[in-house]
Amino acid sequence: MNEKLEVYADGSFDAASCSGGWAFVVMDADREIHAAAGAATGFSNNTFEVLSVVQAASWLAREAQTATALIWTDSAHVVEGCSRWLHIWRGNGWKRVRVNSYERRRPIPDVKLWQGLDELLGRNSLVKIQLCKGHSGINGNELADAAAKAAMTSVR
Repeated sequence: MNEKLEVYADGSFDAASCSGGWAFVVMDADREIHAAAGAATGFSNNTFEVLSVVQAASWLAREAQTATALIWTDSAHVVEGCSRWLHIWRGNGWKRVRVNSYERRRPIPDVKLWQGLDELLGRNSLVKIQLCKGHSGINGNELADAAAKAAMTSVR
């Protein structure tokens, strides 16, 4: 196994059934070395996008602790959360804070997933999250997308 892995994570959601799927694919150069997928009920597509990255980071923590890894996701929500909001949410007691100090502090959707992801990323500084364009022919992203959709349909 290379010491630099590329992981593609994706989620899928069906609002009608409130069910979704998550998947990730681990690539070592151009070779797929691991893939995983699962399904659950949830509230939004964002839930499953975050869940797919949590599952990928968990696998890296268990199976490739010393590898440098780049987790690719087509979710701007996840990338923005990881690069911009995690440290703010952590500092605010895992609540959203608005400029208006009289406004109520709002809960963060999927806070448990975000806390888990924060903990996993904090344990391994060699894991980075990066945005990739979805549905653009990137092999790993297409594999993760298809696996997430297949997992989602297995619970309907």
